[in-house]
Amino acid sequence: MPTDRIILTLALIGGTGREGKGLGYRWARAGYNIIIGSRSPEKAEAAAREINERIGGEAVSGMVNARAAEVCDIAVLTVPYDAHAATLESVRQSLAGKILIDVTAPIRPPKISVVHVPAKGSAAQEAQALLGDEVRVVSAFQNVSHEHLEQDHPVPCDVLVSGDDGEAKQQVLRLVEAAGMVGWDAGPLQNAVVAEGLTSVLLGINRRYKMKGAGIRITGVEL
Repeated sequence: MPTDRIILTLALIGGTGREGKGLGYRWARAGYNIIIGSRSPEKAEAAAREINERIGGEAVSGMVNARAAEVCDIAVLTVPYDAHAATLESVRQSLAGKILIDVTAPIRPPKISVVHVPAKGSAAQEAQALLGDEVRVVSAFQNVSHEHLEQDHPVPCDVLVSGDDGEAKQQVLRLVEAAGMVGWDAGPLQNAVVAEGLTSVLLGINRRYKMKGAGIRITGVEL
């Protein structure tokens, strides 16, 4: 069970994809209340049922994105980059005063293995600019494949966490641990460009070496 608070409710905004469901599964298994959000309530409810069946419980519910953002304690954005701005606009008012974990990597198909740097530096910085100072944006989880999140085995890669609010980063680092991974404070939100860009590098490695789920490890420290 979570040990850092009264049980938090986490909303996976746009969470019906494999990344969102993988994170939702791991956090639900760790004892958090989970909401799967979607533009379609039917898709959200179907994804929630799928996770509940896996965990043998009722910790996961499904609802439209705006409602999920309204009732959650912490929101997690898990949408493709081409839906990033529009999704944020749709939940903007509901996120005031909250932490938003932005998992988005600015990938532009079909060149998914070529790094794209947004005009503001990163998708996370775009999110912060769009949402304003009332929302504490933290960047994390871009380099963790759904191939690992969906499984019960330990995840063989680390998580870089960047943001401008120290308390928010610590909360996200606790969520990284709850999901079964090692997290590292990677500095201010400006540094999110590195983790986001690494996603394209890792996708290219997967393709060239016929792998699945390439990730990163921080070395030099024994944990």
